Amino acid sequence: MTTATQTFSRRLLQLDCATETARIVEWMQTTVASTLKRKGVVLGLSGGIDSSVVVALAVRAFGPERVFGIMMPERDSEDDSLALAELLAESLGLETVIENITPMLDGAGCYQRRDAAIQSVIPEFQPDWKSKLVLPPLLQGSRFSLSSVVVQSPSGERQQARLSLDAYQTIVAATNFKQRCRKMIEYYHADRLRYAVAGTPNRLEYDQGFFVKNGDGAADFKPIAHLYKTQVYQLADHLGVPEVIRMRPPTTDTYSLPQSQEEFFFSVPYDKLDCCLYGLNNGFAAEEVAADIGLATDQVEFVYRDIASKRKATNYLHRPPELIESVLS
Repeated sequence: MTTATQTFSRRLLQLDCATETARIVEWMQTTVASTLKRKGVVLGLSGGIDSSVVVALAVRAFGPERVFGIMMPERDSEDDSLALAELLAESLGLETVIENITPMLDGAGCYQRRDAAIQSVIPEFQPDWKSKLVLPPLLQGSRFSLSSVVVQSPSGERQQARLSLDAYQTIVAATNFKQRCRKMIEYYHADRLRYAVAGTPNRLEYDQGFFVKNGDGAADFKPIAHLYKTQVYQLADHLGVPEVIRMRPPTTDTYSLPQSQEEFFFSVPYDKLDCCLYGLNNGFAAEEVAADIGLATDQVEFVYRDIASKRKATNYLHRPPELIESVLS
């Protein structure tokens, strides 16, 4: 995080972590017990900062004996994701289970469908190659959010190709099996325990639609959706989340090549994007934000437009099923 960005974050995004923790914990207790009529909490543990903060808050709210953690690796998961999730669970004294979802994904054709779409633009791509999707960075002057696929052969040779709309949509649709399979597992354990499923999106992800509908977007409650990403990191420090997790860059943990959330979806570093989102939400002119975080005014203006564009494009993800008329009174 740059010094300029730290200045903006300190002034406007700084939390009173003790007060905020108490507020969230009380809300979780009331929501789970009184509103949802459930006895505890289930959530997936990925080794990432957001799920780590949510599970730490859940332990504060219900005690470790009423929080159940599920680790759901698959063929493309990063090597350290499971180890970090296990480290966190051990530090909190949680009961956990490992559910490898690779067989489910194989059965659904996740990998095969994805690979066929990649082969439509890189014919030599093979199932034992690695891959990821990338977007051009907005702050380097990119004005068109056109995705490309990066592939790597077993010998380490890399290629990159621009994706057609059909290939892009097919790859995303295939990889969305991963989030939806994980959610099936979470609700299986929630049903058998009579627990509620906790969602883990932060404000940046929730606002911008960085989730899969009926996948990681599905949950009974979402306790940190009001917090900016930088605020989640503040809470992580306050709650004692292991430093190795707090120092880990945000990843998608979806593709077989290492991939940041920035290069896959946001196209802007999360600390600067948090400041732009806060500025837009609170009526700050682009030049005010730009001067405070070390960007040019036209860069912030473009980020403002990109935020609005993503809100419009992902509105569908937030919508409940449409009904012809109201059914429940």
